[in-house]
Amino acid sequence: MRKINFYVGKTVFLAVLMVLLVILSLDLAGTFIDEMGSLRADYNVVEALIYILLTLPGRVYQYLPYASLVGCLVGLGILANASELVVIRAAGVSVKRITWMVVKPVLLFVALGIALGEYVIPYTDQLADSRRAVALGDQRSVQTQRGLWTREGNDFIYFGAVQPDGVIHGVTRYRFDENRDLLQASYTREARYQGGYWHEEDIATTHLDRETTRVDHLEERRWDTDLSPALLNIVALEPHALSIRNLFFYANYLRQQGLDSGEYRLAFWEKTLQPLATVSLVLIAISFIFGPLREVTMGQRIFTGVVFGIVFRLTQSLLGPSSLVFGFPPVIAVVIPIAACIGLGVYLLNRTR
Repeated sequence: MRKINFYVGKTVFLAVLMVLLVILSLDLAGTFIDEMGSLRADYNVVEALIYILLTLPGRVYQYLPYASLVGCLVGLGILANASELVVIRAAGVSVKRITWMVVKPVLLFVALGIALGEYVIPYTDQLADSRRAVALGDQRSVQTQRGLWTREGNDFIYFGAVQPDGVIHGVTRYRFDENRDLLQASYTREARYQGGYWHEEDIATTHLDRETTRVDHLEERRWDTDLSPALLNIVALEPHALSIRNLFFYANYLRQQGLDSGEYRLAFWEKTLQPLATVSLVLIAISFIFGPLREVTMGQRIFTGVVFGIVFRLTQSLLGPSSLVFGFPPVIAVVIPIAACIGLGVYLLNRTR
């Protein structure tokens, strides 16, 4: 039994790994072509390659559930085509036992995804975005496609780029009074965090009165704020790139500030339940091999896996934003497609007994 366990696990593991590498190769090739159209200023081919490599952990995390789905279809399909699954079942191994043999190697990829999402992606994605933003900027300011907006009291603040080492670029601060009239706007080329405050360099401040405006220029200035590098490292990233603990922390922070935290709560539940989503897709793959895809070609199995993965992703993409629009709990939007996969997989497996 131990040899059968190892053989099935090895076959599935190598199949998932192969599918993941193929998906990543295609994605990296497409990303490289896209980045070639953005080359300008200091953003050259080398910087583009560095950006792509830094975003690689995030791509691995994104594709792991779907690579597990297609990989299990491929691995089990190889065993089915060689009639090895029939021999294994004839030896007295139950479908439930085979299911556990298949799930175990997938759990290694689930553990990899958790490690990447919690400890690697938050750093590498921010470093990639900040390097790209600085390289694309000119000597005066940093221009980004997305940028970063946040609010502190009556100040609305825009950051061109936030680096993970406590350096920010292109900071624009708009200060309003209680009547929402603009009082002043300031631009800071660069600021560094120094023991509880930000040291700003090259500042231009525009003061707006009722009849006149005045511009002051300073070489340096101290900025006291609650926006620490740790908090900005969270705000600078898209929700899907944050760790689970930072998503939980920042969602609570937004709620305390009276701001909408729905997007971050949705991302929290998506990342928290992603291991379960991966296992549910693997369960679908197993049930397909023992059920409707038992005697089809390998190409049909791969096509079915790709289509099912797309449907699963589209369902998540529709239900997630719907929860934000219609106000129902984000956890429900995340659980529905997972529960549907588990229910379908269990139903098909029960029919094989």
